[in-house]
Amino acid sequence: MNPTPSSTPHPTPTAASGRALVLGGGGSTGNAWLIGVLTGLADAGLDVTDADLVVGTSAGSTAAAQIAGAGLTDLYAAVLETSRPRVAPPVPGNGPAPARPVSDHLERTGRIIASSEDAADMRRRMGALALDLASAYDATARWRETVAARLLGRDWPHHGLFITAVDAHTGEPVVFDSSSGVDLVDAVAASCASGFAYGIGDRRYIDGGYRRNENADLAAGHGRVLVLSPFGGRTRMPLEWGMQLAAQVEELRAGGSRVETILPDGDAEHMFGANAMDFSLRPAAARAGYRQGEALARQLTEFWC
Repeated sequence: MNPTPSSTPHPTPTAASGRALVLGGGGSTGNAWLIGVLTGLADAGLDVTDADLVVGTSAGSTAAAQIAGAGLTDLYAAVLETSRPRVAPPVPGNGPAPARPVSDHLERTGRIIASSEDAADMRRRMGALALDLASAYDATARWRETVAARLLGRDWPHHGLFITAVDAHTGEPVVFDSSSGVDLVDAVAASCASGFAYGIGDRRYIDGGYRRNENADLAAGHGRVLVLSPFGGRTRMPLEWGMQLAAQVEELRAGGSRVETILPDGDAEHMFGANAMDFSLRPAAARAGYRQGEALARQLTEFWC
């Protein structure tokens, strides 16, 4: 079955009734930090995973699917116990995946960003690059197994869940949800496909962070929106494109939403950015997030409840 993702969000509750949790992208360390923050909040008495809508992008899409299928305590403990990434074995006939350092990926994509006219042009160029890489090595099957190993629950949850991606063929943003006809594992794998084009049916997709790193605007219409941004609201894109978190927050507030954000504190900033894929930093990132969540729970309780 070919997927039918939506290019625009589905109708959401009026601003007086709904609560939305937005989990932004941030690599392997970002995922760990997100789990840490959510667990710290919950252990201090504020469980925000009861949101009416969860928006997940890239690492945030993994976290969104993980909290839908497992308890926070178990997820947090698993992050602290990890010693190396769980990677699926090579798919017979595909050979080993080509090794590409994070720095090389950042350099290639940085050139595309610098030469693009606008965000739409950038997404088209990123898609073309990813399709070219996929023609030399199709990592879809292996990546799906890797993502599936990270999810204890693989069914779409009963609450609203938006998973973002970008169509590699057209550069158009898409939003997967339970009505899209796409397995949750595939939606998450597409949203996290930062280095190649992930195949679902006859379409291929790239990282949802190329739409916006947090995609908080998809929570429009909700009265309270809590945004967790591992990258601290920063963007690699020109500010005039309006992809930064500050622009998203401004849009939400203009629509009547109350918005709060949680960003990594100064002691944790070194674990993101170029270090976002350093798996050895995951336990430290989770602990940093836990401390922040625990410290912020009291002041956020009135906002959320």
